[in-house]
Amino acid sequence: MKTLKSEKLFRQALQVIPGGVNSPVRAFKSVALTPPFIKKAKGAYVWDVDGNKYIDYVCSWGPLILGHAHPRIVRAVQQTAKGGTSFGAPTELEVKMAGLICKLMPSIEMVRMVNSGTEATMSAIRLARAYTGREKIIKFEGCYHGHADSFLIKAGSGAMTFGVPDSPGVPQALASETLVARFNDLGSVNDLVKHNDAQIAAIIVEPIAGNMGCIPPKPGFLAGLRKLCTEHNIVLIFDEVITGFRVSIGGAQELYNIKPDLTTLGKIIGGGLPVGAYGGKREIMELIAPSGPVYQAGTLSGNPIAMAAGCEMLSILSKHRSVYKTLEKHSQHLEEGIRDTLGRIGKNFQLNHVGSMYTLFFTEQVVLDYETAKQSDASLFSKYFSKMLELGIYLPPSQFETAFLSTVHSQADLDKTLHALHIALMASVSF
Repeated sequence: MKTLKSEKLFRQALQVIPGGVNSPVRAFKSVALTPPFIKKAKGAYVWDVDGNKYIDYVCSWGPLILGHAHPRIVRAVQQTAKGGTSFGAPTELEVKMAGLICKLMPSIEMVRMVNSGTEATMSAIRLARAYTGREKIIKFEGCYHGHADSFLIKAGSGAMTFGVPDSPGVPQALASETLVARFNDLGSVNDLVKHNDAQIAAIIVEPIAGNMGCIPPKPGFLAGLRKLCTEHNIVLIFDEVITGFRVSIGGAQELYNIKPDLTTLGKIIGGGLPVGAYGGKREIMELIAPSGPVYQAGTLSGNPIAMAAGCEMLSILSKHRSVYKTLEKHSQHLEEGIRDTLGRIGKNFQLNHVGSMYTLFFTEQVVLDYETAKQSDASLFSKYFSKMLELGIYLPPSQFETAFLSTVHSQADLDKTLHALHIALMASVSF
C-alpha cells in the first residue's frame, strides 16, 4: 500500500491545522497510522491520493446510505447550484424538506433546519430548558451529542479514543448542570431524577448508541425513559443524528415504537452535505423565535444546496423502502460471516449490530454500555485495523465507533471484506 502522498500532505497539514485534521478521529492517532487523504469516492469505494482503493465502511460516518456520489443526488446539487448557493432567505426547498421530515418521522410536528448535529442538539437543549423552566439535563456515559459545552461530559467517540472524556474549556458551573447516567440502566436515571426533583429539563439519549461503538438499547430501556419523562414533565430528546432514516425510514423511534418530545437529526438528511435539524411537538417548537422567545438563528440554515441533496435522499428512501431490506440482508451476511470467522479462530469477541450499523468489540464481555465498551482491547483493534486497511478495507479508525453499510456494497465487496477480516484477525490475535 502506497502512502507517500498522504504522508506528505499530513506533514503539511500539521503546520496549518491543529493535529493535521479538522475532526479528531480522522487523525488515526489511536491506530498509530498516517491517515489516508481521500481524493474521490464512488458507490461503495474511496480512493486516496496515492491511488489506493478501499471498500468503505465509514460512509462519511453514516449519511451515505445510498453510497458515494449517487447520480440523482449529484444531479440535484448541480442543478440547484446553478441558481445560487445561498440566499439567507426562505426557499421552496426548505419547505419541501420540512414537510418530508414531518411526514416520515413519527414524533415531529414542526422542524427547524440548522447546519450540523451539534447545532441541533445544542438548540434542542436550550428549547427544553425554556419549555420546562429548569436547567439540569441528563445524558449518558459514552453518548456523544456534538461538541457544545453541555455535552462534553463523559462523551464517547473521539473523547474515548484519546482517553480524555471531559474537555478542558468547559465551565465547571455549566458542567454541573449536566448529570450523567449509565446507558441501558434505568435505575441510574431514576436515582438522578429522584435526587434532583423538579430540576431536570431534559433527558437526551442516542436511542442506539453509536459513539462508543454500536450498542442497542436493552428491551424496555427506551420505554422506561419515556414513562419517566412523562411522569416528571421532563422533555425526552432522541439524538437521531446517526440513526435517523438509517435504521428505518422513521428512525430508531419507529423501530422501537417510542415517541420522544424532541428529535435531533443530521447526516442522512443532507445526502452527504452539512446539515442538521431539530423538531418535535408543536407546543414546544413554537417557542422558537420568531414564533416565541427562544433565540436560534443561522445564515446558512436551510441553504438550497443541502436542501436539494436532502430532499432527493429522503424522496428516494421514502419511495423505495425496500432499501432497508437490502441493507438488512447485507448486514446479516456480514454478521454471519464475522461470527463464523470468530468461531473458527476460537475467539468470542462481541459483535453488536442494528440494521446497517455494526461494531466488532475486541472483548469477550457482553457490551451494554460505556464501562463494558471500555473493556475492549484497543491495542488489538489497532493491529486489526492496520491489517484491514492494508487489505483495502476502510473502517472507522477507532474501537469506539460504528461501521456502516450502504445499499451499493455488493456481495463481492462483503465476501472480500470477510476474507480480509479472517487474515487480519489471524495476523493480530495471539493464540
